[in-house]
Amino acid sequence: MSNSPILDVAIIGSGPAGYTAAIYAARAGLNPVLFTGAQPGGQLTITNDVENYPGYPEGVMGPKMMTDFMDQAKRFGTDVRFGSITGVELHGDIKKLILDEKEEILAKTVIISTGASAKWLGLANEQKFNGNGVSACAVCDGFFFRGQEVAIVGGGDTACEEASYLSKLASKVYMLVRGSSMRASQIMQTRVLNNPNIEMLWNSETVDLLGDQTLEAIEIKNRITEETSILKVTGFFVAIGHKPNTDIFKGQIDMDDSGYIQTVPGRSYTNIEGVFACGDAQDNVYRQAVTAAGTGCMAALDAERYLAEKELI
Repeated sequence: MSNSPILDVAIIGSGPAGYTAAIYAARAGLNPVLFTGAQPGGQLTITNDVENYPGYPEGVMGPKMMTDFMDQAKRFGTDVRFGSITGVELHGDIKKLILDEKEEILAKTVIISTGASAKWLGLANEQKFNGNGVSACAVCDGFFFRGQEVAIVGGGDTACEEASYLSKLASKVYMLVRGSSMRASQIMQTRVLNNPNIEMLWNSETVDLLGDQTLEAIEIKNRITEETSILKVTGFFVAIGHKPNTDIFKGQIDMDDSGYIQTVPGRSYTNIEGVFACGDAQDNVYRQAVTAAGTGCMAALDAERYLAEKELI
């Protein structure tokens, strides 16, 4: 057993959900400790302009926004520790966390805010142009491509939804599908196939992303003829899914088939007492900074009420 003091609240993961949970927990006098994870600040740290979060009328750079969140959490007394939780034992009144595979952390409650990571194609220039023409979120970044020609890769419901969204902003949307059909539901397929602003490119595979400082074109290959061609676009959206960062909780926390943590509808409760989940780790629908922050607030309030009901504070 660790000789370290038992924390009232341990928050696993940063980003809008984790930092908001920390702000609320700290203001409630719960002395939260937040473990940032391998990517402090989460996905927004690799996002350039954020224009859809309330309170930033001129927009804000993603890393700056996350620094603001962290500074606000620290202002109220949050202990922000840089490191990753690599193991957990969540059953029982006292939860045990392992920090960076060596240090044992004990806590009365745990808030999981580990987020989700976009799946990428693995192209050489994909990360080079990430934020400079390449994006994994049309709702986040589509606004920047008004009146421009863009491409989106994917064949599921998410890809169809994002293509439809982009079609209202871009002058032309090319939808690249690897096969000769889509996996999307019939209603979503009908929506994109009947949209005059969306052009389907079947049996298409992206080979390379081209440009200097920003994306200027993509090279695509027809998987049937193996012929390659250059498609001039300034935006390239990857919509092949997200993977929640929840592997270390498998076997303890209830999840869906994709690994998203299942919570009580309208609450942040998981199947384990004293363990709460928020942000993209449990949200496979909206995946927005503002919704993540909202659920972070919920998780902190739920944790506070749990501690009070159990007379642990």
